[in-house]
Amino acid sequence: MGLSHHIFPRLEPYLQTWLDIYGKNFLAWFGPQPHLVITEPEHVKEILTNKEKTYPKGDMDGFLKMLLGGGIVASEGEKWVKLRKLANHAFYAESLKNMIPDMIESVEMMLPRWKHHEGKEIEVFEEFRLLTSEIISRTAFGSSYVEGQRIFEMLSKLVLLFYRHMHRVRIPGLGLIWKKSKCSRPCKNETDDHVP
Repeated sequence: MGLSHHIFPRLEPYLQTWLDIYGKNFLAWFGPQPHLVITEPEHVKEILTNKEKTYPKGDMDGFLKMLLGGGIVASEGEKWVKLRKLANHAFYAESLKNMIPDMIESVEMMLPRWKHHEGKEIEVFEEFRLLTSEIISRTAFGSSYVEGQRIFEMLSKLVLLFYRHMHRVRIPGLGLIWKKSKCSRPCKNETDDHVP
């Protein structure tokens, strides 16, 4: 593999093939859900600004709603405006300046780990995931990554579970039928309780 910044075809070969065949914008199916793939910057900007409320957020159900809750990503209208104002405060220049010492300290903790790998390969994705988690822990919660490691591990497991079940086909009402069919057959424990 030659080194190049043009890595999209290697990372997403099927999307690159579809872009070559169908053009910059196309409809793709992921499991039972259609997705409109848009790659033209003008269209992406128009959708993200959404000034005329032409592009409402999709209804979130199941795992995604449990994962994201009622936060800024899932909300709209007045609730979104309130949450956005709260989130904006964290990104003011003064707030970010106050976080710089914690960020520097986190990077300084990472660099000695990298020195032990001199001449060897480093799993950069994992290292930057740890660095990001460390910075978030320090700046948002005032603790180190080691203390918050359990929380981040649980969040990682939750995200993994979500992605595993995201495209499963769900038939409405099937769960009710399944429960009724299980209950109609007596279980071994149920019959044992009634025997004198």
